[in-house]
Amino acid sequence: MRVFVTGASGFIGSAVVPELIGAGHEVVGLARSDASADALAAAGAKVHRGALQDLDSLRAGATSADGVIHLAFVHDFSDYARSVQTDLHAVETIGEALEDSGKPFVITAGTLMLAILGRLATEEDVSDPALPRVASENTAIALAERGVRSSVVRLAPSVHGEGDTGFVPRLIAIARDKGVSAFVDDGSNRWPAVHRLDAARLFRRAAEAAPAGSRLHGADDEGVPFREIAETIGSQLQLPVLSIAAEDAEEHFGFLSAFVSLDNPTSSALTQQRLGWSPEGPGLIADLEQGHYFNGLTVNLAQQSQV
Repeated sequence: MRVFVTGASGFIGSAVVPELIGAGHEVVGLARSDASADALAAAGAKVHRGALQDLDSLRAGATSADGVIHLAFVHDFSDYARSVQTDLHAVETIGEALEDSGKPFVITAGTLMLAILGRLATEEDVSDPALPRVASENTAIALAERGVRSSVVRLAPSVHGEGDTGFVPRLIAIARDKGVSAFVDDGSNRWPAVHRLDAARLFRRAAEAAPAGSRLHGADDEGVPFREIAETIGSQLQLPVLSIAAEDAEEHFGFLSAFVSLDNPTSSALTQQRLGWSPEGPGLIADLEQGHYFNGLTVNLAQQSQV
């Protein structure tokens, strides 16, 4: 297949590209900068210049492809509503370009949208439409009724591995800045996690074989207690580990305070069964214990990125 990939030079995308190429697919990656274009070319992908806000570019990329994997998202937490709308417009535009084609269209969502369930989440659970980014998920699922082999990969909040730019390195940076590695209350709330290379394999398998209208879960660890994450970070940084009250979470964690108390145990059993996907990478704690997260880490907590 000729696969058009948005976010192809990002943390996950840069693993998806070689995964697709290694399986014999041709990759065309969306690039909005010269640096991204150079990285894609070096990885063996063709370059399609544009951005998520350039709907004509997205339409052209999708129309000329045999399938699309949509990974990009503008991570601007200062105007998250606008980022969500940008994503929705991108999904709508690509979906219209693929209508009645039978081609695969894989988009990215998150398991955290299921944290309100209060139990182990499965692929059969439908996210609350009032939550952010769920409109994109539901729009993609609905495309199955319009002749698109659409699927949604809900990723765990921690997609971990070398080069991670997500929640975990931000937690490490906060611990360094504050001099303590903290958790909220008793820290028993759980985060699922998946290794970056396992996530890449899942996106490839989804493009190749996911049934139309399917929800898939990118989770290996079903739920790592947040206290255990904080304890591992503290051990690696040789910092004290302590509990903070829920009312103090915002002061300590900043924008991450909205996530650090969420209990989000998540199963990927149906995904593994449907696609023959079997995670092989280390779990989150084992990955943290390898030490690469703590070597020369610099994170700009206010950074705005498009991955």
